[in-house]
Amino acid sequence: MLDEVEGIVQGHRDGHGFVSRDDGAPDIYLPPNEMRAVLHKDRVKVRIVRSDRKGRPEGRVVEILERSNQPIIGRLLQESGVWLVAPEDKRYGHDVLIPKGATSVAKPGQVVVVELVEPPALFGQPVGRIKEVLGEVDDPGMEIEIAVRKFSVPHEFSEACIALARTLPDKVRPQDKVDRIDLTDVPLVTIDGEDARDFDDAVYCEPATKGRGKSGIKGWRLLVAIADVSHYVENGSAIDIDAYDRATSVYFPRRVIPMLPEKLSNGLCSLNPEVERLCMVCDMFVTADGEVNAYQFYPAVMWSHARFTYTEVAAILGNTRGPEAIKRKDRVGDLLNLHGVFQALLKSRQKRGAVDFETTETQIVCDENGRIEKIVPRTRNVAHRVIEEAMLAANVCSADFIAQSKHPGLFRVHEGPTPEKKEILQNYLKVTGLGMTISDDPSPGEFQAIAVATKDRPDAQQIHSMLLRSMQQAIYTPTNSGHFGLAYDAYTHFTSPIRRYPDLLVHRVIKSILAKTRYQLPVLPIPGEAHAKLARRLEKGAASRMGQPNQVPKKTNAEGMAWLAAGLHCSANERRADEASRDVEAWLKCKYMKEHLGEEYGGVVTAATSFGVFVTLDAMYVEGLVHITELGGEYYRFDEARQELRGERSGMRYAIGTRVRIQVSRVDLDGRKIDFRLIQEGDGLVSRAMADKNGGRESKPRSSKSERSDMPVGGRSVPFMDEPRKRSTAKSAKTSKSADKGSASQKKAPRKRR
Repeated sequence: MLDEVEGIVQGHRDGHGFVSRDDGAPDIYLPPNEMRAVLHKDRVKVRIVRSDRKGRPEGRVVEILERSNQPIIGRLLQESGVWLVAPEDKRYGHDVLIPKGATSVAKPGQVVVVELVEPPALFGQPVGRIKEVLGEVDDPGMEIEIAVRKFSVPHEFSEACIALARTLPDKVRPQDKVDRIDLTDVPLVTIDGEDARDFDDAVYCEPATKGRGKSGIKGWRLLVAIADVSHYVENGSAIDIDAYDRATSVYFPRRVIPMLPEKLSNGLCSLNPEVERLCMVCDMFVTADGEVNAYQFYPAVMWSHARFTYTEVAAILGNTRGPEAIKRKDRVGDLLNLHGVFQALLKSRQKRGAVDFETTETQIVCDENGRIEKIVPRTRNVAHRVIEEAMLAANVCSADFIAQSKHPGLFRVHEGPTPEKKEILQNYLKVTGLGMTISDDPSPGEFQAIAVATKDRPDAQQIHSMLLRSMQQAIYTPTNSGHFGLAYDAYTHFTSPIRRYPDLLVHRVIKSILAKTRYQLPVLPIPGEAHAKLARRLEKGAASRMGQPNQVPKKTNAEGMAWLAAGLHCSANERRADEASRDVEAWLKCKYMKEHLGEEYGGVVTAATSFGVFVTLDAMYVEGLVHITELGGEYYRFDEARQELRGERSGMRYAIGTRVRIQVSRVDLDGRKIDFRLIQEGDGLVSRAMADKNGGRESKPRSSKSERSDMPVGGRSVPFMDEPRKRSTAKSAKTSKSADKGSASQKKAPRKRR
């Protein structure tokens, strides 16, 4: 009997599709004729009927199990008297017919949201009705309006949530301070970006000694105070339901879709300067070697003594007699103490062998109409690292506290390379002649050792990129498997409950442990249905596709299933937020480059694939594709081991780090794609080609794209670690990590995610 499996349809703009299997096995190819009666994101049962010449399974749809209820966004068109909507997301593959009476008030050319009335059939197009008119395609912010609907990002709070938020106080009341430690006299401060609006963490450090006499251990007392969101967002309340549904705040250039209502995120929970605020504190003793020797958690009330920016703190630490230091002379000593504990924590990081790659993050600067003015690199100074290490320490203590109590909760898990990725990396390191490799059971220290040893090499970029892309994606799960990249046995998210739901759950669990009670996940109406669906899919092995364990332990009870489903939900919505943000950035970049058609730029190859190379422009930090047909009049073969394209006749090689000169030849706004034409070879190309002919071993690689779904420009994400700090609110700066699949589509520089 031929195999029948269930999964989710992933359409492709070229007309074919794939089924992402519930059991996590390789996707099943659907030819165009099998896509006629199904749509992108439908749930189906398929029968595997054959394998292609590469051994990939091909399927036939035998049953449509569940139609996607996601609305379709597109432009309303009228052709020969017939109204139809052309989907903005080309993976749908069908234009949607609109009956004359179902066009609402929409006008031709406008962007609309369509609700399907009739699904597609073998010989018929889908039929729908217009439920919302978004406006003209060139309206400011339209790309964001499209993205939030395209990716089903909840962007409007429920009436119940808004009504409940109105009943919350404007400031801390006397009854809120009961059973809390008073820290208002401790000079806690916040350190954030210039454009930050919500402040969910404050820090303070002072020299300390643990024990008495000569046997006392010298070190630092480090306080990390985090906004106590859980005090105001009650378990299962209307605000809690909306927050869980969103799971995370979503950051776009010039706009944020917050997880919590503004009264909480920018007001009552935000640790604004010189006002009382409720907080949860991780109070740590850090030794001179950077080891957290002791810690405790407690609820407190605080008073932020200053609001610093990263730029300001870096300037003060760089010159304690400069103008910035003079303005803040009362706090300079505290900042120096923070730098002292940072240096201690850095020793511990190096001793652990935690992976630390330096990547270039970019910031999109927009004008008043939401169009890109420029794209600039975002510098990461010492102040960023000071705060990052403090947050990491608090997160580790949180994970240890939960693990020691044996209370269920969500850990932030990042596992080592899969066997497949490990083999690819080992082969790559071998052919580069580096003299270093990773073992069959690698440690983070092995990765860091290679990174440090190669940081001054001309091919450092490609080596670090290959190391980074061998990593898996960090996820939320109740099963603690440690954090590979950070080299922690247990790690979780505690420091950003204003913008991440898992952090809110961690706060609730910690409070329950302190109160010697047991926290129960709320039974949420809408998310509860999602939990039920997820639980059914978990039984079939769906978790493996989302980075969770391949099988649910047999003894998992209802509570365990609920936590596992919550982890799946939060992990999936984190990816949804990243995808929506990348989609908007890709649209903005395409719109930006449309004004530069025909212009020439220098750039560097950031990826080599079987169908061409991706080039990032030096001046603009925009990436586009040079198709293999544009590389010259010879046959180029993709070397998978070296991750490079090589000309069979000339020996010319294209890999990460290869410098080229290109011309912007084509921009596809709908497909979020930019095409370049190679017009001049860089000096490095000639030298590498000559070295190759002489038996040289120098090479510059990058992972290939599979022949899968399209990815927008700026859309490459790399599975790695999650950033422990909040992202910017008004501008965009992303470094991501989930290796997406694509054809001749665009990609983006990696983003640190811990």
